[in-house]
Amino acid sequence: MATEDRKDGECPSYSQFACIGTGFSAIGLGATLKRWYGITDVRFFERHLQLGGTWFVNQYPGAACDVPSALYSFSFEPNPEWTRPLPYREELWAYLKRVADKYDLPRRMTFGVNVERCEWIEERSVWRLHVRDQKTDSLFVHESQFLFAATGQLVQPREIDIPGAETFKGPIFHSARWRHDVDLTGKKVVLFGNGCTAAQIVPSIVDKTAHLTQVVRTKHWVYPFPVDAASQKIMKWITKYVPGSMLLQRFIVFNRAEQAFRDFYMTDAGAKFRAKKRAQIERYMRSKAPEKYHDILIPDFEIGCKRRIFDPGYLASLHSPNLTLTDAPVLEILPHGVRTTQGVIEADAIVLANGFETGNYYFGGASIVGRDGETAGAHWARLGGAGAYNCSAMSGFPNFFALLGPNSATGHTSALIAVENSINYALRIIKPVLDGEARAAEVRLEAERAYVERIQGDLQKMVFASGCGSWYVKDVDGGRQWNAATYPWTQAYFWYRSLFPVWRDWTYSLWIGTVQGQCRAC
Repeated sequence: MATEDRKDGECPSYSQFACIGTGFSAIGLGATLKRWYGITDVRFFERHLQLGGTWFVNQYPGAACDVPSALYSFSFEPNPEWTRPLPYREELWAYLKRVADKYDLPRRMTFGVNVERCEWIEERSVWRLHVRDQKTDSLFVHESQFLFAATGQLVQPREIDIPGAETFKGPIFHSARWRHDVDLTGKKVVLFGNGCTAAQIVPSIVDKTAHLTQVVRTKHWVYPFPVDAASQKIMKWITKYVPGSMLLQRFIVFNRAEQAFRDFYMTDAGAKFRAKKRAQIERYMRSKAPEKYHDILIPDFEIGCKRRIFDPGYLASLHSPNLTLTDAPVLEILPHGVRTTQGVIEADAIVLANGFETGNYYFGGASIVGRDGETAGAHWARLGGAGAYNCSAMSGFPNFFALLGPNSATGHTSALIAVENSINYALRIIKPVLDGEARAAEVRLEAERAYVERIQGDLQKMVFASGCGSWYVKDVDGGRQWNAATYPWTQAYFWYRSLFPVWRDWTYSLWIGTVQGQCRAC
């Protein structure tokens, strides 16, 4: 715990900005504050012992990005040293640490703490954070003028929904909590899951196990790796030695990704585009995977309904003689294996690659309490589901922004583009407050409600709503489907909206008299 933090009951510590998290979103915020406004008065709070967010936590074998590195990096910090188009976790973490060090951010980070509650103090126009030190279990209080949540969307590992897990005698652990003390060499391993994480783990461990059984409960479209080895070497040389080539590469990759957005429209043109793409991907999957597994692997739903997987060698690894792929329903976990409808599978270890809690889990478990004691959850209940204006702002929560908040995920391009758009938008919105012209910025409720309804309406016209059982879509009260995950428009449009705010959708509160005096809204 940093020395300037105060225990509960003492005078709170203070910074102009407070941020929950230290991953890409948080570091992007810290760097942009310094680049744009020269602001360094920011405090970051992190539950883990190092910075990095997703790329510190997920240390499973084969962990890598599924977005081209040309886009999965900050626009203001291009990196010519990427070793491959979809970088491994270690390389991404090193890049993130390098950027953080460049902008002198680590010394402003407090590690090993949980932000439990954040409440807006109206009379002083500050956010009060209640933060628990994990080592001492003590609670301290911090206050800030602005609060940013940069906790990510996929944070809390999903519990296994099969009875008997507590009876298993061997190690059982989630991919995001990888047990480095467990050696899988020569072990019988059962792995639950068939998404991007499982597709990276399987080829990384199959050859060392005595036998690996992968339990498939859903299907996914598996695309070929985006760039071959020969092209990778050429591209790396060009970006390293040809001036301006990295910017051009980023522009080309961005535009190709934006063209793929045509996949998602439920129109005749979109259907034709998806049908052509589906034929290509199905041919690839059939050519690479063992024929006996085709029925287990190849989806019967639309391309784009779930996030695609770039093949890291997964399909080829299914030919391994010590691997079994099964979609037999699992009935229970036993002390020494799992029981399916087809019999018992022996196991020395069980690995869970079954995803994360989704829905309203946007703030890392912290309770965000706005004006008049309304929580974010209660606010979303009034809206009908989780949502935010421009994916980041909520009425009744002044000077607060969620980075990678509701509906900021993309199915076709990099989340970091959305992150930068959200950061840039927030810093434009709060500029009058930073200049002393106002004490707080707040989006109007009617503007937020209209924006959220428009998003939900447009998402119903997209492939996400076509019925593939994606985690994007949840059923809410009244039987209505609610998609709080994905963005229904292009990132070019997000950039435009973030560059040119609709100022009439915002209110700015002015101080009258002293800081502790009365105020009025303008």
